[in-house]
Amino acid sequence: MILFIGGSEMFFIAVLVVMIFGADKIPEIARGLGKGLRQIKHATNDIKREITESAKESGLDTELLGDLKNTVNDIKKDVTENFDDITGPIKRKR
Repeated sequence: MILFIGGSEMFFIAVLVVMIFGADKIPEIARGLGKGLRQIKHATNDIKREITESAKESGLDTELLGDLKNTVNDIKKDVTENFDDITGPIKRKR
């Protein structure tokens, strides 16, 4: 399931696209979409690189975000490991 669309809905969309554009135009449309997505990906990578470089030049600590992610992941791990301990008394009362 892609984007909450099932198989029958994908088939319906494919049939609709063939009916509207014709089978000979579909490869051309796919190439155009691929090229557009590639340009967007390159643009976002350039923006990320510029932000990282400017942060390094201005002396901002770029490792702070990594430390925060590690802390959040540790907390999530602790919560999931101790979930039964936390919910145990609640489950027993039922």
